[in-house]
Amino acid sequence: MKTLLVFSRLIDAVTESVGKAVGWLILVAVLVSAGNAVVRKAFNISSNAWLEAQWYLFGGAFMLAAAYTLAQNEHIRIDVVYGKFSRRVQHWIDLLGHCLFLMPFVLLMIYYLVPYVLMSYRSGEGSSSAGGLIVWPAKAILLAGFLLLAAQGVSEIIKKIAIMRGDMDDPTPYVPTHAPLDTAVAGEKGA
Repeated sequence: MKTLLVFSRLIDAVTESVGKAVGWLILVAVLVSAGNAVVRKAFNISSNAWLEAQWYLFGGAFMLAAAYTLAQNEHIRIDVVYGKFSRRVQHWIDLLGHCLFLMPFVLLMIYYLVPYVLMSYRSGEGSSSAGGLIVWPAKAILLAGFLLLAAQGVSEIIKKIAIMRGDMDDPTPYVPTHAPLDTAVAGEKGA
């Protein structure tokens, strides 16, 4: 288990580095968007390439940050139900969710995206819009995002098993979203 936890920490480190770096894509996308709008309004010049660059940047930020979101335990779940269970049951729910839903979906996407990206790359696929960009980099971002998500899924499965076996402490103890409100309300009632 120690070797697997080392492997998990390595995946977590890569995911965190990529996740934090991807935040800069949002800034670049905003600057491209603002620059495109200014040039279009001030000089009456427009380019599909700039518009598509915005899409690529926003899509890249979303896809490449998905693994980081999972690592930070910020992914979507049904907290109304999840929060009613003990932490041990929550770990089982997470483990089963990762094994039965996340990993099959991610692996299926990778299976279909590899030939999709390769075909696009080999053909030099370009945008259907005049003056647009080449398409394969956007498709490659999809594949990269799912590869990162698959790796992070493996890391999360390793960590869940280690936590349930008692080999590591829970790095992300569950705190319901409404817990701070419950504490504040209880404090007001006591005052």
